[in-house]
Amino acid sequence: MDPVSVSVTIDRPREEVFEYLVDMANHAEFCDHYLVDWRLTREDSYGRGAGARFRVKIPMNRFPWADATFSQVVRPSLIIETGTAGKFNRIRTTGTYALDLAAGGGTEVTFTFQTEPGNLADRLGESLGARPWMRRRTQQAMRRLRSILEEDTGRGDRVTVAAG
Repeated sequence: MDPVSVSVTIDRPREEVFEYLVDMANHAEFCDHYLVDWRLTREDSYGRGAGARFRVKIPMNRFPWADATFSQVVRPSLIIETGTAGKFNRIRTTGTYALDLAAGGGTEVTFTFQTEPGNLADRLGESLGARPWMRRRTQQAMRRLRSILEEDTGRGDRVTVAAG
């Protein structure tokens, strides 16, 4: 899938937004409308190497499980998460959070998501509307992120370690 990119301006310092985003356990709070059943892949959910596995609620998806792991963290401006999805985890995914200083204060957060389908069947599956669906869901997630950080409203459940 070609990259899907959405942006939001949050009226908070860049360091504060970065600290929130670099903790994988927080992502379930603003993404739980389309990513559900979160499970952390390690006890420490903060920083490089932190990851989670979750189900993607895309319509007619027979293989909904996906995962993401923070592969690169550059304080306070960049977080890159890589992962897999789909049947046999053959679809490679990359999500990038770029944090820039916004004009007039605050932080502009740009999230870019792209996939690399494993074969022709995966490419055909994505061509059936995955890109517009993903754009709508990530736009909603960025709006929820803004309301959580600015107003402390709209929080979902924060994921924890099983039996933790």
